[in-house]
Amino acid sequence: MHWHHIGTVDWQPNNMCVVEAGGKKLTLARRDGALFAFAYKCPHASGIMADGVLDGAGNVVCPVHRYRFSLANGRNTSGEGYYIKTYSVEERVDGIYVGWEEKGLFGWL
Repeated sequence: MHWHHIGTVDWQPNNMCVVEAGGKKLTLARRDGALFAFAYKCPHASGIMADGVLDGAGNVVCPVHRYRFSLANGRNTSGEGYYIKTYSVEERVDGIYVGWEEKGLFGWL
């Protein structure tokens, strides 16, 4: 796993924010003391996920068409069949880190 340090985080009132890590734009969310990292845009209509809301069931809700996705695994919970990419996230002494597997040529190098 390759970890990317996140710089300053400016949380929005909805407990989400947009960050950049390893050349990727991502969404961070904070819910019940846990951190989550996932796709910047909704796969359906490209809504900015950080502009949505977190519901009581542990989902992020897209601001465009209200599609819901699990914070834990990115699965669509409102039934449309989409999913969002999720990433590992850790809070360490020196800040927040987001991680993913780096793959080389054809995923095997």
